[in-house]
Amino acid sequence: MSAAVIEFFWDPASPYTYLAATQIESLAARHGATVVWRPFVLGKVFEATGNRAPATVAAKAKHLFQDVQRWATLYAVPFRFPTIFPINGISAMRAACAADDAGHGSAFAQAIMKAYWADGADIAKPDAIAAVAAALGLDGEALLARTAEAEIKDRLRTNTEEAVKRGAFGAPTMFVDGQMFWGNDRLVLLENHLKARSH
Repeated sequence: MSAAVIEFFWDPASPYTYLAATQIESLAARHGATVVWRPFVLGKVFEATGNRAPATVAAKAKHLFQDVQRWATLYAVPFRFPTIFPINGISAMRAACAADDAGHGSAFAQAIMKAYWADGADIAKPDAIAAVAAALGLDGEALLARTAEAEIKDRLRTNTEEAVKRGAFGAPTMFVDGQMFWGNDRLVLLENHLKARSH
């Protein structure tokens, strides 16, 4: 069987997406799989499916902070709840599409989420996006300029619409072999699938 391809649909506004993003590349590497990072607009997914962000449900919101902290401890990854939450990640995700064209899709996706969820950066601001790009050796201003291009805007919109059509209702959403896995806590099930397909 050919090597697996994991499509990782992400939005930096989601803490569970950040957590999964810290693990997905190493998980894929353990099974010879490839990760394709596909930014999508979680707010639009919620609108299309009638779902709601956990933070908008009082009981869930109360539990969210502790739950995310526990996962970060388990993964041994940096985490601090941002002062600006929720955040509008549209520009950051458009920049991610442009970074992907430059061959840095994975690195930029992981870096922009770390900037928000670990370093406290306001990733809705152009300066913060440009700084993340520059740290990766990219031209931050050129990347920001590309976020205004119709092709980049359309790609983010298409990713979002496609994810919904394929059954997505939250983030992170991962597809492999036509199967959908949703949520950071489903990574174990995704890995189990990859193990099974190699036997």
